[in-house]
Formats: sequence, C-alpha cells, structure tokens
Amino acid sequence: MQHAFGRNLTYGLHETLGRAIVVGDYADRPFPNEADIVREHGVSRSVTREAVKMLAAKGLLGARPKQGTFVLPEEAWNLLDPDVLRWLLEREASIDLLRHFNELRAGVEPEAAALAARGASEAQQAAISAGLARMVAAERGEDDPLDSDIAFHVAVLRASNNPFFLQFREMVSTALRTSIRFTNQIAGRTANIAEHTAVRDAILAGDADGAHAAMRGLIVNVLTLIEPSPSPSPRTLRQAQESLDPGSR
Repeated sequence: MQHAFGRNLTYGLHETLGRAIVVGDYADRPFPNEADIVREHGVSRSVTREAVKMLAAKGLLGARPKQGTFVLPEEAWNLLDPDVLRWLLEREASIDLLRHFNELRAGVEPEAAALAARGASEAQQAAISAGLARMVAAERGEDDPLDSDIAFHVAVLRASNNPFFLQFREMVSTALRTSIRFTNQIAGRTANIAEHTAVRDAILAGDADGAHAAMRGLIVNVLTLIEPSPSPSPRTLRQAQESLDPGSR
C-alpha cells in the first residue's frame, strides 16, 4: 500500500483519509484507530499520527480521552481549506456546493474588483490584462481555458491589496476548476470574454463602481446558469474531479 501514496506517505495518507471522511465513508461507522490505519495502509505510526494531525487541523477530526479519534460534524470543517473544498466537490451533491461557492464569490470578488480599481499598481493591472489575454488565447485553443480564467480572477484578488481577500485565492482556484468546467458545459462555451473585459476595463479606468457591477454581473450570470441545472451527471463530475485530483496533474 505504501507505493500507492507515492514518495510522501504522510500526504498520501492524509489525502486518502481526508477524501474518505468528506465523501461520507465514515458516516455510518467509526473512524479507525491508529493500529487499524497502520495495518490497513501499511504505514508507520509516525506517518499515521502526522496525517491525523493534519486532518484535525482542517476541522475534520477530533479526539477525546477514552473515546479516541472521531469525525467531527460538517459544520466544524474548514470549508476554506483547498483540500477540504476539493474533497467536498467530489460528492454527488456538489451542485449545491457550487451554488454556495458562487454566492460567496458574489460577496467577495466584486468588492475586490472595486478595490483594484481604486488602488491597483501598474504591475497588478498588467497581471489582470495578462489573465484576460490568456483567456482570449484560450478561445483560439492556444492556452488552457481553466488556468487562464483562474489567473484572471486571482489577479483581481491580488490587485485588491487586501490581505484578507488574497487569502481566498487558493480556495477560488480550487473551486473554480470545477465551477468553470461545469458551467462551461452547460453554456456550451468557455468563459464570456466580453464580461471579463468589462471588469478589466473598469479596473484600468479607476471606475470602482463599474468594476464592482461588472464583476457582480459576471458571477450572477454563473448563478443563473447553475440555478435551474440538475445535479451534474457522473461523467461531468468525473471530468471535474480529474482536474482537481493531484494524481492526475
């Protein structure tokens, strides 16, 4: 079993156990004790303890004397942790999570765009324009549509110069990989270049209200696409999961 985890046994075990927790493998049975994990996965006790410690830091596991280690309720999980979010997006009900995620984006990214319009540096403005240029290139098949779209949104978060908004960048990158893929399949196209251009142009013009409105409109359109949609098909979920799985990259 060790070889299945690759070189980093601790991270491999953390990945296996974390995914199992989040997708519900322990919903109807107790979390295994240390000896059981060692035996089942063929790893050392030190690797097991470190992996469990990592999962506890994400709010997935708790421990009490005489009770041992147990799975915490979902409301205790750190949903802003990229690993937790990635595992959550693998669940069958992930369409609800995509909706919730985009509702969060609607509260964060328009404000970030407005702040970028007020105070982005020339280098930050250039990064936003570079992200948009990559999206245009992706339309021609010359760049990756997911990576270019993510680069644009992360550049806007960085240009806000707000350290709290910047903390969302990993979460946004992780969730957008599923959200963009799913919404693009619904729309039958890649990202709307005109909508992203409107955001960029307003930021470069120093138009905070315009940047806020343009970014909000972009995200509201995503929510509109998601709202009437049925749960993703197994094929759609599988394709989205492949883009998130560290082993597939």
